[in-house]
Amino acid sequence: MRYLYKFFTFIVCLLVSAQYASSAEVWVNDSRKMFTSNSAIIYEINLRTFGAKDTNKNGIIDFDEGEESGNFLNAISRLDELAQKGINMIHVMPITPVGKTKALGTAGSLYAASSFNTINPQLVSKDSLLSAKKQAEKFIDEAHKRNIRVIVDLPSCGSYDLYLKRPELFLKDKTGQPVIPSDWTDVRLLNSGTETAVNSDVYNVYKEFADMVISLGADGIRADVATLKPAKFWKDLISYSRNKDPQFLWIAEASEVWTEPVSDQAVFTPYDKLLSAGFDGYYGSYFKLKDLKNGKDFINLIQTTNLNLSKYDEQKAVIGSFVTHDEISPILINGTNFSKMIVWLNATLPVNSYYTDGFDTGDNYIYMWANKEAPVTYTDDDSYFVHRGKLDIFNFSKQPGGNDTNLLQSFVLSNLLKKQLMKLIDNGKFVPLKCSNPSAFAYAIVYKGQSLVVIGNLDFRSNIETDVFIKKFKEDNILIPITAESISIAQKGKLYAPLNAGEVQVFILNDLEVR
Repeated sequence: MRYLYKFFTFIVCLLVSAQYASSAEVWVNDSRKMFTSNSAIIYEINLRTFGAKDTNKNGIIDFDEGEESGNFLNAISRLDELAQKGINMIHVMPITPVGKTKALGTAGSLYAASSFNTINPQLVSKDSLLSAKKQAEKFIDEAHKRNIRVIVDLPSCGSYDLYLKRPELFLKDKTGQPVIPSDWTDVRLLNSGTETAVNSDVYNVYKEFADMVISLGADGIRADVATLKPAKFWKDLISYSRNKDPQFLWIAEASEVWTEPVSDQAVFTPYDKLLSAGFDGYYGSYFKLKDLKNGKDFINLIQTTNLNLSKYDEQKAVIGSFVTHDEISPILINGTNFSKMIVWLNATLPVNSYYTDGFDTGDNYIYMWANKEAPVTYTDDDSYFVHRGKLDIFNFSKQPGGNDTNLLQSFVLSNLLKKQLMKLIDNGKFVPLKCSNPSAFAYAIVYKGQSLVVIGNLDFRSNIETDVFIKKFKEDNILIPITAESISIAQKGKLYAPLNAGEVQVFILNDLEVR
């Protein structure tokens, strides 16, 4: 196994070199094609922290000591790192200006947009003579040179500052006050209208956002809480953007399990109507994995998602939403093995891989200064507001990242495997495999005589043993292990698999098409 690991690491270097050599000088967007074929390996970044320079290592950017928060230009220095890890698409969290009134955190939430047609000055380097637009364009162009697509986050709500400037954009309650959606106290709900009467004012604000993003050279949009807008709103906007760029990608933050609006006054559009409106994909419900104990439940989740995606004439896809910036770090939930399970599931299931900055090195997103009084603030909030165990989107803080080299190795190897076996994973048939132990799950992806076999243990506290039943399987079938901590044994009609707590085993079977 050690030699196999070294071989794949060597191949990674060759692939990265080839990737640069084949990059086109003139960028041609192919994001929709990539996403709908489950080929995207997406890395979510907060530009405000991605390239941050925390020289005194206290976790906070101290501007009075000459430290620098993340911006478009210093982010460029990390793009080679992402390419070497196998990333081919970046989800950039909102680049719009943030509200400073009734704010959360000392920098304000990235999702509390105070404008939709300008760039957040917090992301602009003051050491450059380039304009904000030119700096954003340069970052995107440099990503493209490394064969990395860029999709930009579209906030679902407006800040209180924006409400004070343009109250006509916002939904009001019976007392005439702007509606606070759920417990998002730093934003107010935009009035997007209904299916029969879309609010043209809000639509035009979003249209301006799409124009701005397209003009920067970005490849798509991730729509924050897309369920908050009518399907017709999205259908018109997506069609508008596709007239400018047919490959412009649209991903909806939506899930099968989200069935209620965030406010009694809010519109709610379910995921299936969003897909029908033109979205290329959605989040799905893979974040439920952390709550599952039975392998059959996980297999049912996969099959349900696959079935949901098969109902459309146009190709649709889903991200492997096992972890997002809204989810607690998997390290805190079930340790490193949970993170390793996530990378191998992302690599082997018919999903687009999805990760948050810092995940790949095991960041637990625990900030020692969290929710304490801040000596300096740039909003009307005087505390370092954060969500425990989640990526900081409220303050000028350090680059995300941990020190787990073992997880990083699995991350790189799994991304390589996904790229090497993309034809099999995208075109293959998903075959659930029966396990004798209820904590275990197993499946195969089968295509043209080749099978990718995955076995996992959802018990993160105990080692288990399980038989995985495979028809026509024989002792002399050749299993090529990609990752396995334990030794599985081929037997007639089954594979005997001892599994450590939370372990995932991945094999390639070239001489049997699993059924």
